[in-house]
Amino acid sequence: MTNGPRATNSSDRTRRGPAQRPPCLPGFEHVNRYWDNQHGRFAAKILPGEYYVTCMDEMVVTVLGSCVSACVRDSRLGIGGMNHFMLPINNGTGGGSWDAEMLGNSTRYGSFAMERLVNDILRNGGRRQNLEVKVFGGGRILAHITDIGQKNIAFVRKYVQAEGLRLLASDIGDIYPRKVYYLPAIGKAFVKKLLGRKNDTILEREKAYLDQIAAKPVQGDIELF
Repeated sequence: MTNGPRATNSSDRTRRGPAQRPPCLPGFEHVNRYWDNQHGRFAAKILPGEYYVTCMDEMVVTVLGSCVSACVRDSRLGIGGMNHFMLPINNGTGGGSWDAEMLGNSTRYGSFAMERLVNDILRNGGRRQNLEVKVFGGGRILAHITDIGQKNIAFVRKYVQAEGLRLLASDIGDIYPRKVYYLPAIGKAFVKKLLGRKNDTILEREKAYLDQIAAKPVQGDIELF
């Protein structure tokens, strides 16, 4: 049971239409937020290199290929969020053409993305001893860069262990992209496996940081975490 915002019945919310959009925490004004009719609540959609933290009854959504997202929250207060990172770490050693092409915003690196996410949760009242983590992504979808997903997975596992955080669930690896929905207030995560998506589409999206997915996927079953 969480001490965070009390969840309202989603069917009731959907019937009466969108309520007023809840305020976001300072620093997240740029994140795209919209009313999700299916889930009956506002959702924040994050792109590669972004993260979002909320203390409201919101949902955080992203689409992952070889990238990884960590969903982190304070289990007592319901404050939490999700990140989306492209590379495990920028250690200055270089890594071929992939590293050269993908340098940019610091939060596309897992080392920065995890620190920023955790620190913002703590800054807004969370306690480290209450943090719980769920991890998703790292699919092997890039034909000519076969190990980037596994590097992301290895990094986030090592980070969670080193920081003494509780890893409650994960859906990582394999060969398909995923769409992830996370509700920090109640700690639930839902995953859709995006079957039938062309790997070239995902590759271009992850390399260019496109604002949205161009091709509509054939969606698989939803799994609850």
